[in-house]
Amino acid sequence: MELIRTVDAMQAHADAARADGQTLALVPTLGALHDGHLALVRRALEAADHVTVSVFVNPTQFGPGEDYDTYPRDLGGDRETLRALDVDTLFAPSVEEMYPYSDDEALPGPLAWVDMVRLDEHLCGAHREDHFRGVTTVVTKLFHACKPDVAVFGKKDAQQYVILQRLAEDLLFDIDIVGVPTVREPDGLAQSSRNEYLDPDEREQATVLYEAVTAAEEAIEGGEQAAEAVVGAMENALAAAPDADVQYAELVDAHTLQPVDHLAPGQEVLAAVAVFFGDTRLIDNTFVQVPASPS
Repeated sequence: MELIRTVDAMQAHADAARADGQTLALVPTLGALHDGHLALVRRALEAADHVTVSVFVNPTQFGPGEDYDTYPRDLGGDRETLRALDVDTLFAPSVEEMYPYSDDEALPGPLAWVDMVRLDEHLCGAHREDHFRGVTTVVTKLFHACKPDVAVFGKKDAQQYVILQRLAEDLLFDIDIVGVPTVREPDGLAQSSRNEYLDPDEREQATVLYEAVTAAEEAIEGGEQAAEAVVGAMENALAAAPDADVQYAELVDAHTLQPVDHLAPGQEVLAAVAVFFGDTRLIDNTFVQVPASPS
């Protein structure tokens, strides 16, 4: 496995692989890889001849007071993990490489951003100002650096997944955006690098996120069509954790990410929650197909 640190070298490497007739897949990550990330890597290995995993803790998607400085970093461990999976390339650029004018005293950058409208109005976008602008900008940069035919993302970050699908379509990227279902611990908690922040009691309580989205799924599949009742089922589940500070529990259309009041037969919706345990913010969600009307 080749470790590449610069954009120029990554682009040259991708060009050479393409010239050799290979199809390219990219798995963008923040690093501190866990089994959820590895599921993305395995899907990429199925989808293309050549797989690049990027490890870059992107500062522009972290807001003031968030955990950019303390976010888990383990490039050495990530490198060994990826080598064992026969990944072709690890792209691990510096902040200066990805944002080359960030320290320019005369005209500090970045000055160019990739914005997404409407799809970032609710869920995490309503609570993390400019988060998705940072995500769409860095993913665009990674697409240009790594030149993939396929890019693989986790559906645990459901709003991000929908936004990046639309990004690729609207900006005419010739890239297939592939989503992989959430990988969970045996008790249902979605795997996340931030889980390591939890103390034992918080970790035990954190299963309420999965219980909440499961309650929403069961209500919808059981025929409930009132969004208020589905959200209420999620809120009731979250209330079982005494230390949970609920940021949101919402039900939105899975394609527009706009709130729904009444569920239409055949509609796909997204039930999503975000909860703080102390300073640790966790999310979970589920995509649900509303049952068709009885024939």
